[in-house]
Amino acid sequence: MDSVQTFKKVFKIIIGIFIFLIVILLGANSFYTISEQEQAVISTFGKASTQQEPGLHFKIPFIQKVKAVNTTIQGLSIGYDSETQDAVEDESLMITSDFNFVNVDFFIEYKVTDPIKATYNSEDPIGILKNLAQGCIRSVIGSYSVDDVITTGKNQIQATLKEEITEKLDAYDLGIQLVNITIQDSEPPTKEVMEAFKAVETAKQGKETALNNANKYKNEKEPEAEAKVDKIKKEAEAEKASRISEAKGQASRFNDMYQEYKKNPTITKQRMFYETMEKLLPELEVIIDNSEGSTQKIFPIGSLSNVTVTTDSDNTENSKEGKK
Repeated sequence: MDSVQTFKKVFKIIIGIFIFLIVILLGANSFYTISEQEQAVISTFGKASTQQEPGLHFKIPFIQKVKAVNTTIQGLSIGYDSETQDAVEDESLMITSDFNFVNVDFFIEYKVTDPIKATYNSEDPIGILKNLAQGCIRSVIGSYSVDDVITTGKNQIQATLKEEITEKLDAYDLGIQLVNITIQDSEPPTKEVMEAFKAVETAKQGKETALNNANKYKNEKEPEAEAKVDKIKKEAEAEKASRISEAKGQASRFNDMYQEYKKNPTITKQRMFYETMEKLLPELEVIIDNSEGSTQKIFPIGSLSNVTVTTDSDNTENSKEGKK
């Protein structure tokens, strides 16, 4: 009997301890605390049921589960390891629109705006964000020249990337918001490429210098050339006016001669003949014979206009007067 009583007492003690442990376990699993940087997603039988703000909360033990989600701004690196700062060339090496290679490192800032969606809409929302960002980055970098990527186009590239990534995140509905994306560094991938890039930059500067010199020479020579062109035009216009006046004068003279010709055709023909011969043969001497065929005198053609033709009777009278 004593052993039976002892067994009963020991059994009761064990049961009491077991119940006590269960109570402690249930109590410990019924309360949870959420920090100020987090929000809690409560799931009942694996299905999201509610969302809790920071503070101390109660849940049904073993039936409800709690997952704390960081809702502050977090960072994600592309092209390098944010912890070791080592380059990840598979992510950073890209090709530009002018077919140059370039290494570009990015840092993405994001935050969870809907903890339930971030928990249940996808298995790895951060991985999806990184893949989306890499796709957009390669597409955008491929539309810019290497000069823009390394120097002047960074702000425009960042703005374009932020817009495209935000649009795709909204379409996927991951419960994540892109805060900002920044180009950390951009440079040619190797020393040889960097030297080639510097050579290209030097050549471009030489090109600009040559263009400036050419424009300077053009600006110096252009007024002189324009002045020459203007002078030639004026001389041509003067020559044109002179030729027109001369032509008009010749036409007027011809018309006057024609009018005289109509009045006295024979005399006009003879005069025109003598004038033409005077121009063509100014040294020609003409022999004038009398009616009996004996030579009287030799006259140059230029004096024909002054020749006075006399008759035989006139000559006889002149000889008589001479005898007297």
